[in-house]
Amino acid sequence: MSQPRPTVDLGYPTEAHGRIPSFHSIEEEAAFWDTHDTTEFIGQELQPVEVVVGQELAERLTLRLDKADRELLAKQAKAKGIGPSTLARMWLKERLRQEAEAEAHAR
Repeated sequence: MSQPRPTVDLGYPTEAHGRIPSFHSIEEEAAFWDTHDTTEFIGQELQPVEVVVGQELAERLTLRLDKADRELLAKQAKAKGIGPSTLARMWLKERLRQEAEAEAHAR
């Protein structure tokens, strides 16, 4: 069975960062990380970062889709290199903007 391939350009070849070598492919990078732990590189090559989730994405909405629509959404999202929830959120935001513009023009 073949391994799934990334759907986005990961920027190969990469540049070396201290003791982390450059990589020419995802397979080469995976082989390296299969034999190394990221904690080996904390302090020099890797620096901890604080991640803050924006409040605008803190609210959740559950949406029910039939199987065919869910599969189509996943297929289209994969073709764009994003997840299905990201694509659905993008489409929803686009439609909300269109509705707001149409309402503004009607006034």
